[in-house]
Amino acid sequence: MAFSGSQAPYLSPAVPFSGTIQGGLQDGFQITVNGAVLSSSGTRFAVDFQTGFSGNDIAFHFNPRFEDGGYVVCNTRQKGRWGPEERKMHMPFQKGMPFDLCFLVQSSDFKVMVNGSLFVQYFHRVPFHRVDTISVNGSVQLSYISFQNPRAAPVQPAFSTVPFSQPVCFPPRPRGRRQKPPSVRPANPAPITQTVIHTVQSASGQMFSTPAILPMMYPHPAYPMPFITAIPGGLYPSKSIILSGTVLPSAQRFHINLCSGSHIAFHMNPRFDENAVVRNTQINNSWGSEERSLPRKMPFVRGQSFSVWILCEAHCLKVAVDGQHVFEYYHRLRNLPTINKLEVGGDIQLTHVQT
Repeated sequence: MAFSGSQAPYLSPAVPFSGTIQGGLQDGFQITVNGAVLSSSGTRFAVDFQTGFSGNDIAFHFNPRFEDGGYVVCNTRQKGRWGPEERKMHMPFQKGMPFDLCFLVQSSDFKVMVNGSLFVQYFHRVPFHRVDTISVNGSVQLSYISFQNPRAAPVQPAFSTVPFSQPVCFPPRPRGRRQKPPSVRPANPAPITQTVIHTVQSASGQMFSTPAILPMMYPHPAYPMPFITAIPGGLYPSKSIILSGTVLPSAQRFHINLCSGSHIAFHMNPRFDENAVVRNTQINNSWGSEERSLPRKMPFVRGQSFSVWILCEAHCLKVAVDGQHVFEYYHRLRNLPTINKLEVGGDIQLTHVQT
């Protein structure tokens, strides 16, 4: 199946998990697996890059084992038979702790980064382009699996709803409003080296290309807080922002702000002392009316990890937490490309940000 760009992440998939890699692996492809090692059950987990769902043909088997002091096994399985193991006698994971695991596919090997540091490289034993499936099993809980292909120019409808691994029932869009992407999208790149061109298509068929920067990898345990970074090109319909982290056990509040100059276009403020998620906009240092309603209970829990997905559409932002849609926020500042800065602060530890 031909596929020209980065696919949507799988959010909070249940383990064991198997999912399709659209278009198969390509040189330069980057896959990030974010989650936490379970503290109680099991002594192993594995990430497999394989052909199909049977598990008989695994191009790369990455298998941390917490036995005998801890080590990681790498191997290849062909037609149901394992090859010789390659062992790294070092354990970069800790039970009960979150991790950020990144696989970079290159012409000669897989390079594996754990929490921002190069851990191992595994030379290909079979052609990597045969891989079309990723599987994860064992004693882990997953926050998301995301995909980036910096050498491709993905083409997707500007107003498509990005699928979550767990079905998200977004309310229907209001009728009678013609959605048009902005005609100008100024780039405001952050100091990051890799660039991928995102191309979106308007209803009239015209193509707009906007530079997007791959996520910066910070060393474990966390991003610096408060955290501020650019949103390259600003907001536009189909733009996604993904954040993952852990709420501190004694947390009172934290916030996620999308800013336009000195204005805060979108302020998301989970408050554990009020058991609420407050949303608002600040223009010229003056707050507007708060929005607090939620379809279900507070989606964040003290001491637990989370993933937040903010999806921009022409008339609103759609926000999902751990794969479940929780609210929409209609734009109060409508010049979307000028909303080009992300701010995160408060009582959390950040483990991954993708703008």
